[in-house]
Amino acid sequence: MNWVQDLFTNIILMTSICSWLTAQVLKTIIYAAINKKIDFKRLVGDGGMPSGHSATVTSLAVMCGLIHGVDSSQFAISAIFAIVVCHDAMGVRLETGKQAVIINEMLAVFDALTSKQLPEVKLKEFVGHTPLQVIAGILLGIANALVIYFFIV
Repeated sequence: MNWVQDLFTNIILMTSICSWLTAQVLKTIIYAAINKKIDFKRLVGDGGMPSGHSATVTSLAVMCGLIHGVDSSQFAISAIFAIVVCHDAMGVRLETGKQAVIINEMLAVFDALTSKQLPEVKLKEFVGHTPLQVIAGILLGIANALVIYFFIV
């Protein structure tokens, strides 16, 4: 059972999870403030401000750099991973969300114009991030890693 303790005392892993959790809570609060309603699905949902993906992988890379050094394999791997994830969040996943909005609208129009009943399908529209959402996630991940490293480690 030592591996369970090792898992929960892995400061790099715990920092990354903490960054994701912080981003998701902030995302839920910001969504509620803008839309005047609470949607608890935002706690685990994709898309929105700030990017939980970006916060998670950025804090991972920063903690690896702080603990193992920026010349380490751990930092190199996590930094490239963070770049790919952040780029993907703004690219393919953002475009997927835009396409989902259009397809959902097309299905609604088709449904209104015909008597033929289509299977009820609603594509997920919150899947990607704007550059501002990714930058906010990156800054959150950096801040979270620095706070945990300098005040807890």
